[in-house]
Formats: sequence, structure tokens, C-alpha cells
Amino acid sequence: MSMSSRRRILPAVAIALCLLGAPAAAAVAPPPAVPPDLRATDVSFRGGGGLAMHGTVLSRAAPISGRRPGIVLVHGAGTGTPRTKLMGEAVEFARRGLSVLIYDKRSVGYSLFQRSYSQLADDALGAVAALRSQPGIDPAKVGIWGLSEGGWVAPIAAARSRDVAFVVLVGANGLRPLRQQTWAVAAGLRKAGVSGSLVDRTELNLYRTIADGGLFPEPYYDPEPTIAAVRQPLLGIWGANDLLTPAKESPPVFAKALQKGGNGNYTFRFFPGADHAAHQTPDGGVTRLPELAPGYADLVGSWVGDVTTGRLPTARISGPAPLQASPTVPVDPPAWWESAPMQLVALVLLVVAFAAYPVVALVRRLRGRSRQPVTRAARLLSAGGLAAVLGSFSYVFYLVMTGGKLAAPGPVTAGRPLIWLALQALAVAAVIAMVRTALAWRRTRGSVPRGERARTALLLAGGVVFVPWALYWGLLLP
Repeated sequence: MSMSSRRRILPAVAIALCLLGAPAAAAVAPPPAVPPDLRATDVSFRGGGGLAMHGTVLSRAAPISGRRPGIVLVHGAGTGTPRTKLMGEAVEFARRGLSVLIYDKRSVGYSLFQRSYSQLADDALGAVAALRSQPGIDPAKVGIWGLSEGGWVAPIAAARSRDVAFVVLVGANGLRPLRQQTWAVAAGLRKAGVSGSLVDRTELNLYRTIADGGLFPEPYYDPEPTIAAVRQPLLGIWGANDLLTPAKESPPVFAKALQKGGNGNYTFRFFPGADHAAHQTPDGGVTRLPELAPGYADLVGSWVGDVTTGRLPTARISGPAPLQASPTVPVDPPAWWESAPMQLVALVLLVVAFAAYPVVALVRRLRGRSRQPVTRAARLLSAGGLAAVLGSFSYVFYLVMTGGKLAAPGPVTAGRPLIWLALQALAVAAVIAMVRTALAWRRTRGSVPRGERARTALLLAGGVVFVPWALYWGLLLP
């Protein structure tokens, strides 16, 4: 079996279940509630692979002279996100004279384990074609807006088609997805007061393993060549309190790539008191309010009006510097010995070695056999090692999947979540117990039955593997 095949073992069952449960077409969300000063028109179009997709076009209800510019809104990450998720932006942009198409994001071919930015760009281009064909729309003035993940998708669509007249990006990343994601979770943890090995080592290594196992789609996608291929005017917007995008590092990447491609028609703006989506935030980016940052919608409306009437922007950056508390770090693919298959082997070995000790004792008791001599150290090594292995894996996986980005790791003391401190204490106790068990086994192995020697030897083997494993995952580091 090839290494590529082995790397797909971990997510195979999960992917199969997702595919078996996938619908044959994109879900259709209920029509959004529309304010009385706007009118809505439901549309259908074909996305990537011919998928039937559905959306709504919002425009001013009052008639206007001439044809309107239009803009397609592209979602951030999320499976089957309904069009109503972007209703706030759509309403504000429509009130500023744009016709805005919002659509339900696909769930077919898109999940936690599977996605293609190229396919999502095809979806967006299908929406662009649908908007260009609407009555009252100037087809030469239809652009695309992308949020977060859409900041990777929208440039692909723009580079692929000259039907896209302009590009607006919000919270966009100029870095590779895996590097951005490891930084985002670490930023949330640091904001909650966490420091040390959990942030600097454990979280990073888990993401590398997840990506190596095929559980993180498009981990090493490089956006720079695509950005360099964008020829349309581009407006980049970042909230100064963005916890999901490294807002200090991304804009220079965009500027460098655009200039490399000969495109100097870009404007970058930072908004104070705004989060990742350029919404207002009362607590530095943790909580998102429904209201957009003051001046954000006005900027989009006026900027689109300028570029669609021939007043192209020159390279310009304005607004307060974003508050990126820590730099990103490169996230390289793991070496063979730290790859996902090897981590799986180590995990199975540790669980078997630590669990076998009490299981064998239970079986002997149920069969009525005489009890074998056992030490407290061996019991501690078995129980503590098993709890440290399973507990640390479960806790850190929970952090990267949910709480980390929201800065919610639980109670923190001395820079460590209490749960992590408890797991580290168990790991230290297991190592001490291993040493004591080894010394006792060495003194008494000649007088102990062969079966008991084998059981203890397996337990000690688990302990020997546990030490480098725990160091790699930061359990034995401060």
C-alpha cells in the first residue's frame, strides 16, 4: 500500500458516511425576509459539476435610471450555509445601489473532510452569470465579494473569468490554509490566557497530523500565484480585531502578489473595533454583533461605483493597524516518523499496552484463577498512561474543532487550562510509575509466573513508547 493510500485510512469511514448521506442537489433555504425598501428575486443556476444552486437577488425597490452594478457574495467556510447568513451585508449593499446575489452554499462535495476551492469558484461564476442576466443589471459591472474562505475562492473566479468586473475581499488570507488555521486557534487560546506547550507545540502538531491524515482539505493551497493573476480592481477589508486571519501578514502578501502581476488598482482598508467579518465586536473579536463596522458598507458602495465608472483606484492602504498579537509560523508536512499512520500505530500500541494490564487481571478474576502479585506503580502506570493518552487526544481535538477559535479552553491557571494541567500531571505520574514498575520487575521477575512477566513487559513497553510520545505532544513540557 502506498503512503498516499495509507494517509487516507483515517478519514475513509467518515468520508464514506458523509457521501452516503449527501443530497443530490444543494439544499434550498427558505426565501429571506426582505425590508420594504428592497425587492427580492429568486434565481437558480448551475454551479461546479452542474449542481443546481439557488439564490436571491436583492435590489432597491424604487426604480432608478440606467442599469445597476451587481455583486455576488461568496460565503466563508461551512457546509450548506444558507443565503440568509449574508443577509445583513446584502441588505446594506443593496441600499447603496447595488444588486446583490446571495446563494445557498453547496453541501454536495463539500464537508469537513472534502472541498475544492476550484469547484467553489465555479459555483461563484455560475452565480455571476445568473446575476449578469438579470433585468436592470449592467453585465459589464458585476463583481464578486468573498469572506474568509471566500477570500481564497473569489480570486480564483476572478482570475478565471473576465466576466468578473471587480473583487471585494473581507478577512481574506494571503497565507496557506493550514498555516492560517493553526494561527487562528493559537490566537484564540492566547487571548484566553493560555501559553506554553499546548499552544506552541501540541496544537500545531495535531493540525499537521490531521492534514497528513486527509482530514484537512486544501491544507497547502498557495494563494499567491492566483492573486498575481487577478487583473480586476480589488478592495481588501480587514477588521482590526480579527482573530481568524493574521491581518498584519495577509495584506502585504496581497500587495506583493498583485504588484507582481502588474495590478496596481487595489485599495486596502482596516476598520477599528471590527472582527473577522468586518462586523462590530465589543470584546476584541470574540463576539460578533449583527451590525457592520461603521463606514464599511459605504466604502463598498462608493468604491464599486468608482471602479464601474472608470475611476480606478491606485494602490492605497488606510485605517488603523490591525491587532495581530503573534506571528504565524510555517507548518511543514510531517516527517515519516510523525506522520498520521505512525501516530495511529503509536496510539493503538499505547492503548493496548495500558489497557491490557487491567483487562488481563479482570479475565483472570472472572475465571477464578488466583490473583497475581501487582504493584501500585503498575496500576498507576496503566491507569494514568491510558487516561493521559485518551484524555489529551480528546481534549486537544475538541479545542481545534470547537473551543480554540472562540477562546474557550475552560478555566485557566498559570497559563494552562486546568484540564491540560491535570493531563500533564497524569503523564508525569505515569513516567514515575514506569520507572518504579521497571525497578520492581527487575528485582522480582525470576519469581513471577511467565504470564505475569509478559503482562508487565507489555505494560513497560507502553511506558517506554509513552515518554517520547508525550514529549512530542507537549504533555511532558512546560
